[in-house]
Amino acid sequence: MPDKASIKLKIKNLTEQLNQHNYLYHVLDEIMIPDHEYDRLFHDLKALEDAYPELILANSPTQKIGGIPLKIFGSITHQKPMLSLDNAFSSEDIEKFYTKIIERLAAADLDQNQSDNHQKPASLQMHEFFVEPKLDGLAVSIFYEHGVLKHAATRGDGQTGEDITENIKTISVIPLVLKGDFPEIVEVRGEVFMKKDTFNALNKQYIKKGEKPFANPRNAAAGSLRMLDSKETARRNLSFFCYAVGVFSDLKNPITTHGKWLSAFASWGLPICPLNKKIEAADAQTTIAALIDYYELIGTQREQLPFDIDGVVYKINDLKTQDILGFISRTPRFAIAHKFPAMEEITRVLDVEFQVGKTGAITPVARLEPVNVAGVMVSNATLHNLDEIKRLGIKINDQVIIRRAGDVIPQVMRVLVDKRGDNLREIIFPNNCPICHSPIERLDDEATARCTGGFNCKAQQIGMIKHYSSRKSVEIDGLGDKLITVLVENNLIKAPDDLYTLVRQELLELPRMGVKSVDKLLEAIEKSKTPQWDRFLYALGIREVGDAMARTLALHYFDIESLKLASTEELQALPDLGPKIASNIMAFFKDERQLKMIEALFAAGVAPIKPLLNSQNSEDLTSQSNLLNGQTWVITGALSTLTRDQAAEKLRNLGAKISNSISKNTSTLLAGEKAGSKLDKAQKLGINIIDEDQFLKMLEI
Repeated sequence: MPDKASIKLKIKNLTEQLNQHNYLYHVLDEIMIPDHEYDRLFHDLKALEDAYPELILANSPTQKIGGIPLKIFGSITHQKPMLSLDNAFSSEDIEKFYTKIIERLAAADLDQNQSDNHQKPASLQMHEFFVEPKLDGLAVSIFYEHGVLKHAATRGDGQTGEDITENIKTISVIPLVLKGDFPEIVEVRGEVFMKKDTFNALNKQYIKKGEKPFANPRNAAAGSLRMLDSKETARRNLSFFCYAVGVFSDLKNPITTHGKWLSAFASWGLPICPLNKKIEAADAQTTIAALIDYYELIGTQREQLPFDIDGVVYKINDLKTQDILGFISRTPRFAIAHKFPAMEEITRVLDVEFQVGKTGAITPVARLEPVNVAGVMVSNATLHNLDEIKRLGIKINDQVIIRRAGDVIPQVMRVLVDKRGDNLREIIFPNNCPICHSPIERLDDEATARCTGGFNCKAQQIGMIKHYSSRKSVEIDGLGDKLITVLVENNLIKAPDDLYTLVRQELLELPRMGVKSVDKLLEAIEKSKTPQWDRFLYALGIREVGDAMARTLALHYFDIESLKLASTEELQALPDLGPKIASNIMAFFKDERQLKMIEALFAAGVAPIKPLLNSQNSEDLTSQSNLLNGQTWVITGALSTLTRDQAAEKLRNLGAKISNSISKNTSTLLAGEKAGSKLDKAQKLGINIIDEDQFLKMLEI
């Protein structure tokens, strides 16, 4: 059993570590360890303090919110403390949270029954929860007096925050004056955050200028909100959602639930998250199941959301029940944050290898000590290019924070410089291709270095053929990555056109290729001869021409010859097509090797299907393809006749843009079965909504 002196020292060390990380995170907007690593340290400290309460230090982070106001800003004292939430990481944690609520309310009922107070027992209010995504931004308090925004502050240490009034006023979604029937005084609490597309655009600007980009949207939002020049904050396009009320004066009509407070906010012109939901259940088991269902549903939507979240929050909806449950030090008993599995982890860089892509792009990939990130063992992470290696200052044997998002290869977010040892090695970027040994070149206006081997480089051969045969391209079923590599290594194919001259007998001689698999492959290759015109253009692998840009080109140029003859000016007149992409298209069609490949494809019988082929002439084609020009459509729910990708493709062929989120700019929502929050939001905004039957009639299918 450990002695008390060692426990005391461990508590002291944990307290100092956590306070330092709190200062870095809440005050300086710097992240030195992943969130879950902080959570682990915090729970280790909490467990020791629970076992040895007499050793709790006065500055323990379990007793307060981390962070102090920056001296450069004025400070504002919160009339009601801004507290944090306790965290849960599993279904078992949620069951424990709920059990504690049951026990506390049962005790409260007993106290009520023993007194003269004959109010309704609190336990009857406990099965109604309000659930919300846990936004990954910066918590703020906004104070309105007589409906006018008077001042705003960060959370700070929970008692005092930084005065960020002028910067808050620049956020377009936050009203300077409330509308409707609001109280004389009301304090609105919520999260300031930066949307993913805004964050990506901002970081591109920073990298272009040679400046250090932000680590994540939360950091970018916090940094933007603390800028000395509010005009610069205004340019950052920050967003905000309300999630709680602070102090307020008397209400004409008392508000009795958390959900009704959020409805009141919305009626006064304040933004609330459209994914919020009330959950009602008859008993504890059904309630817990409903909470977990919401957590899992939001988890599946996480990567598609326009903003970052790191979990969901469960709150008892009834305010009287909240009051009875009360608080413990820094957290309320009536709410908890159910965190998603960590998307970040700490590991070590063992080595760096250089991969060659379909266009010759050289990508450095860090080989890592295997580590579990969000349930997946990760052993590789992209380093993007030479500029990124220099920006990170990364070396072999460095400890790093890696981040995994969706199915995208993980990337290195930060080097833990303070944990460096003596066994570091520099990363040497090669001068020659690691596959074909051709020289590597880097153009002045590009961050990417490229192998000059072209069609003679086996890595580029493999990359081109993988791209050509992929699902978004001509789609050749059964032609997987391993088989493509075998075919290239055996010199049976070097370019996409070689697929159409494969000999059955040669395929049968390959390992693990039987009669059925060979015949199935040849059938799939034959079927791929009639791709949609835009898919064929995408399959060619023109640099920086993705599937969306290929659709744009397909709607304006109806054959290869017309596209080959297009001028730079004509190309740049197309939507979203800038000088760089125009230059890449021009270069592609001046490359004799690419032209010979296209000729060989056509000679082999590849005949792309032009869009709206049943049109009588090009004028009809242009007219129909522009039918939905300028409209923005959103697709939600399950479709029975078409897949959502197929529906989106048909809409794009008619000139529509497809968006993943509902906004006031949305023209129409195509709603399939089990349409959820997007349908609700579209109805609230009065957006045109059609079902699948109406959509099919519109297409005259």
